[in-house]
Amino acid sequence: MYIIKVKGVAKIPDYVQLRDEQFTLLAYFRIDRPDKALDKVGLSDQAAYIMRIITDLPFGKIQKLDI
Repeated sequence: MYIIKVKGVAKIPDYVQLRDEQFTLLAYFRIDRPDKALDKVGLSDQAAYIMRIITDLPFGKIQKLDI
């Protein structure tokens, strides 16, 4: 699984994308509202770990997640 942090512009907020090994989009959510999206893809138990990664990840960088 891969995680990408996308910088918003003007009134558009910052977003996060979660993608699988084939780079198919699994989840797309605002950084400040991850709960519903993570729950929908079955990663609500990993939310704290994913949010730690997001805070340290620079915008536009792709990082592999080992979950």
